[in-house]
Amino acid sequence: MYSQALNTRETDTSTDADSSRFQARIDAEERIEPNDWMPDAYRRTLIRQISQHAHSEIVGMLPEGNWITRAPSLRRKAALLAKVQDEGGHGLYLYAAAETLGVAREELVDQLLSGRAKYSSIFNYPTLSWADIGAIGWLVDGAAIMNQIPLCRCSFGPYARAMIRVCKEESFHQRQGYEIMVTLAGGTEEQKAMAQDALDRWWWPCLMMFGPPDGDSSHSDTSMRWKIKRFTNDALRQKFVDATVPQGHRLGLSFPDPDLRFDESTGHWRFGAIDWSEFKRVLAGDGPCNRERLAARRRAHAEGAWVRDAAQAYAAKQRKVA
Repeated sequence: MYSQALNTRETDTSTDADSSRFQARIDAEERIEPNDWMPDAYRRTLIRQISQHAHSEIVGMLPEGNWITRAPSLRRKAALLAKVQDEGGHGLYLYAAAETLGVAREELVDQLLSGRAKYSSIFNYPTLSWADIGAIGWLVDGAAIMNQIPLCRCSFGPYARAMIRVCKEESFHQRQGYEIMVTLAGGTEEQKAMAQDALDRWWWPCLMMFGPPDGDSSHSDTSMRWKIKRFTNDALRQKFVDATVPQGHRLGLSFPDPDLRFDESTGHWRFGAIDWSEFKRVLAGDGPCNRERLAARRRAHAEGAWVRDAAQAYAAKQRKVA
């Protein structure tokens, strides 16, 4: 468990000199590895962020998973199946990275299933039509890429290395989603209306994905100082808007924001006020699908118990033979 592992790796005898040497390594762009000395707060911050990221990948399979059997063609079905499989793999990479910090995967999973751990609020929204699958790929995965590419330069080695493969696969997911939207937007009036409806429903939740405004973010400054994060929430959000709005206009779609405009003086797209009360409500467990998502994960965990038991029994047998 985390507390046990922490006692073996970190003691209460750390000094200001230890902290100064650690920060000097961070400032010099050195990678911190699991067996290196690190402040307890750095370890806790990483465990929180990496585990929430892992939970988001696992829960993120659910909104799309229920469309695998309803995909409009065999090609779409195969691509969506591969994407959902990728998301499961991302969760496993990230749980493994968190384990190098001395926390047991079982503990992390228990935190998710008990509701004590958070995951991205975006996955608590329903997928009402096939166009939602396109919108998730284009918008949700597009936002994820903006967040995750800088993580390839995270100061913690295992997290940074895991993100290299994750980002490559997320780029494929984003292109897949945009291609679905291109097809729908260029199709019949009914199909274009589906694409527009999906954009209307997913746009604002995607802007919330980057987290609260910089002034309201309790972890951002510390994560930036330790180079766990490289950009602030607001900077990443603006970068996403600047990249995505022209893509939507090429599709012939409109954004559900009457205040959206291009600022010639700055070269940025300016957008309206985000309803942060909705973000807080969904994050607190009162979103459209919060209960459904956790119930699905608990059910899957219970139904997979026999697989975990069999794997543990086999591992025990192999250790005995060895």
